[in-house]
Amino acid sequence: MRATLSADFRIIFERDPAARNWLEVLLCYPGLQALLFYRLCHWLYNLGLPFIPRFISNIARFLTGIEIHPGANIGKGVFIDHGMGVVIGETAIVGNYALIYQGVTLGGTGKESGKRHPTLGENVVVGAGAKVLGNLQIGNSVRIGAGSVVLRDVPSECTVVGVPGRIIYRSGVRVDPLEHGSLPDSEANVIRALVDRIESLEGQLQDLQRQQSWTASVVSTVSSDSNGSENSNHTDHTDQSCRLEDKEIQEFLNGSGI
Repeated sequence: MRATLSADFRIIFERDPAARNWLEVLLCYPGLQALLFYRLCHWLYNLGLPFIPRFISNIARFLTGIEIHPGANIGKGVFIDHGMGVVIGETAIVGNYALIYQGVTLGGTGKESGKRHPTLGENVVVGAGAKVLGNLQIGNSVRIGAGSVVLRDVPSECTVVGVPGRIIYRSGVRVDPLEHGSLPDSEANVIRALVDRIESLEGQLQDLQRQQSWTASVVSTVSSDSNGSENSNHTDHTDQSCRLEDKEIQEFLNGSGI
């Protein structure tokens, strides 16, 4: 227990540059305080005491804004950053050195009994507002993007983004757990591919219009030579196609406002 509490305390200095001294961390970090309450409640829960563990955990929820069921299993070195609105269910398992941000829910999907909450491996990062629902297996070193909703198992060394969560493999790439800006934007990538495809089709359409314009010009020239007059009503359609390089699309593809 002493090693676990020491790891919970030291990990804050490793992952939060705002942590300056031990007294500030002990008194002003609700994530650490919630874990201290949880360690006590979990010990009492394993002793089989009724009511008391849940009552203490409810007091901890009131004081910290973090709700951890006494029955959950949380490893050492877990850092709940800020933590307001975090919910960890009764049968959830959180591996060592996980990093959990505010608004995260490790919850169930119904009233089924038994194991109904997710299992997180070691060194998992769960971004702000993410929801991991059901009896899921989340592998080691998985990064779940902010606001994602995970409804399927996730293998190790992966990144999950979106609603519902989409798995993006990042094998062999070492990523700092605090670098949320490096998360890929799969929706923007799909839109970019569609834009590229449309622009390619526009180019083909312009080629066809040029050929049609050239053919019409030749026919017009032949007709004017035979009739002794020129056709002056020809219109060039080369530059009339719609371009997709609009400001809004470019801002989206460049990540503005994301």
